[in-house]
Amino acid sequence: MKKSPVLAMRIWFAVLLPVTGFSILVSGCEVATEPDDELYETHQKTLSVLTWNIQALFDGEEAGNEYEEYLSSSGWVEEKYLGRINAIAQAFEKIETGLPDIIALEEVENAGILTDIAEGPLKDQDFKWSFFASIPDSSLGLGVLSRFEILKARSHAVYDSGEFTPRPVAEVEIAPEGKPLVLFICHWKSKLGGDDATESLRRSSARILLRRMREIWSVDPSMPVLIMGDLNENHDEFYRRYGEAISALLPDDPRAAYISGFEGFGDSENSDAVALPPEKIQADYLVLCKTKPPLPEYFPPEAICLYSPWGTELQNGSYYYKNNWETIDHFLLSAGFFDDSGWDFSSCRVLNIEPFANSRGYPNAYNPRNGAGLSDHLPLFLTLKFISEG
Repeated sequence: MKKSPVLAMRIWFAVLLPVTGFSILVSGCEVATEPDDELYETHQKTLSVLTWNIQALFDGEEAGNEYEEYLSSSGWVEEKYLGRINAIAQAFEKIETGLPDIIALEEVENAGILTDIAEGPLKDQDFKWSFFASIPDSSLGLGVLSRFEILKARSHAVYDSGEFTPRPVAEVEIAPEGKPLVLFICHWKSKLGGDDATESLRRSSARILLRRMREIWSVDPSMPVLIMGDLNENHDEFYRRYGEAISALLPDDPRAAYISGFEGFGDSENSDAVALPPEKIQADYLVLCKTKPPLPEYFPPEAICLYSPWGTELQNGSYYYKNNWETIDHFLLSAGFFDDSGWDFSSCRVLNIEPFANSRGYPNAYNPRNGAGLSDHLPLFLTLKFISEG
């Protein structure tokens, strides 16, 4: 397939904390210019978001970084690529509530694939804006398709102890109904090499998110922030590891608070902890809450707490590994989605339906040899509702 031209992007650097590397600030890759007013009216009262690890979505051209099974010598050809993006688009169209307004995809090779999807099988669905982020010389990156204008976009490289993670953290800002919100799309370091050996890189990704949220809220304390993607950690990772280690995702739990240095904080005041700067209270882990809005009970009030739908709206898992469900794909929502104003949380679900799942209810993994299946992960689907003021 002939690639559609990609908008030229201005790039400049902003230094982050030394252990987290740097960020690249870029404009969104614009697929078209003007929104469709009629379609916009259809979607103006709800906003739907999908996140999905698409499982190694390579195009039909060799660039030198492909996995072995996606080389022409292994039988990977343009026709298989076109068949795959068509199958992905057809799966989206089978979602009974309609296509999402924002599609975040992990494991995409390049920006051209987003253009091929938006201008190909989804050309009538008004995905006029897109953004792609990757680390130079990496095989795969992160992609976003949006029906709403991407006002700002950044790509944050994650660097720790002399090593870059394979994927950056992508950041985009949109403002449907004139109400802005910030989206972070992530694919954190996998556990290949061992849980403990790779944990520091996931915590470095969390550090970038914490820094950016603090920067955003220093300007607009009410800005809603949504973190999504494959974090390669379960929402209950702390318990799966017997409550003995600080992981990048921690529950608002007495034991987690204790090993983080806040023993008994939920029972009595801890002026010493409160006096610490935010980055000392919570340097490189995200605290997950079950309350709406998410407010810490066992951590200091300065701790950033995010709502995780796992265990409430979401059950079982989105990834099936070694005969067990895992909850490594996430939506994490800030308090700004629970204030009865602007964009508020409505619902969330795992798309455990065909063709995303097979007939047994497990992820319908893609097979590059015969072109069957979709991905070894199930998508998560989030709906936000618009609450007008007054």
